[in-house]
Amino acid sequence: MNESTKVVLVTYPDSFRLDEGKSLVESSGTTIIDSYKIVKIFTQKYLNHSEYGLGAGKAEEIKEFVKQSKVGKIIVDEHLTSKQIHNLEKLTEVPVIDRERLILDIFYSRATTTEAKLQIQLAEIKYEMPRVRENAKLTPGSTERAGKGGMGEYTVDVKFRDLKRQMSFIKEKLQDARRKRNLYLQQRLKTGMPVVSLLGYTSSGKTTLFNLLTHEQKEISSSLFTTLSTTTRSLKINDTGSVVLLTDTVGFISRLPTYMIEAFKSTLEESLAADLIFLLIDCSEKIEDIRIKYSSCWNILDELNVDKSKVFVILSKSDNNVPQERINEIANDLQILHPLIISSKTGYGIRKLKTMIASNIVKLTIPKSKEYD
Repeated sequence: MNESTKVVLVTYPDSFRLDEGKSLVESSGTTIIDSYKIVKIFTQKYLNHSEYGLGAGKAEEIKEFVKQSKVGKIIVDEHLTSKQIHNLEKLTEVPVIDRERLILDIFYSRATTTEAKLQIQLAEIKYEMPRVRENAKLTPGSTERAGKGGMGEYTVDVKFRDLKRQMSFIKEKLQDARRKRNLYLQQRLKTGMPVVSLLGYTSSGKTTLFNLLTHEQKEISSSLFTTLSTTTRSLKINDTGSVVLLTDTVGFISRLPTYMIEAFKSTLEESLAADLIFLLIDCSEKIEDIRIKYSSCWNILDELNVDKSKVFVILSKSDNNVPQERINEIANDLQILHPLIISSKTGYGIRKLKTMIASNIVKLTIPKSKEYD
């Protein structure tokens, strides 16, 4: 195994963002050939300064540490412009990665299906396009390509046009995937098979619950974004043999830019079109963190125009020594009436969960499982 690259993480001082920034770096480090090792964390209240993103004084401090500690990369837990990355790289003389680039790297390394890979490529192009012209301004001697009897065209225009062509091609491929999914959806509607989807913040326990209910063996990890592609399996919900389709998909995260949400929209559509949506919240975490994650999930659901009436909140991971007083505190803080509390580890609340599914889709025709063996 290759030696880990020493990295410096620059993030915000509040515990939630600090912990999430560390988790992103650690998750990225488990998915690339050259893994990351955080040797120092620098924090700053604001990461929107014009020259470096971080303040000039902090940038100088990082420069000195990088020089002394032989750090290989600087990771900034915020969106940076090409100019800010260029300035910081020029000052410190090491590569700089911003939050969006880091998330894209994690996505790309975890994508397993053709559609997921296309979605990452689309997001990557949308990340690169606004930077193409800015990078050209920062590159000394921006080259001009000869043209017939005229001034020619700049290399940046050629690259920009090439990215647009790539984007069109990828969008066509994703449209094909969407058409196939719509055909599947129409077939499902004809059979009257209800669909239940599991949504939630990344690492909220969706895949663990999915595995328990469907007897699958999907990968489970504490790393962020272990699940990227949508998986659907049948779920028997009562002793009479009634079944529904259960769907698991990519987890949400705070400060996810709109273009990334848009890139995954075709995958999420299958989950969002479900008859019933369970929004999982890890109730073993700090109330402050739960509040941020819950709000982030709803922001994304609002952006995707989800019908709120079919969304039900589940408090997961109740086996991690979560007392009833804490459950009440979370329910009151998030203003959730009668939340369902479960533990995929012990099986607590799973029978109630199945009963809840059955009672909420009772108006729909539910086929018997033997018809779909």
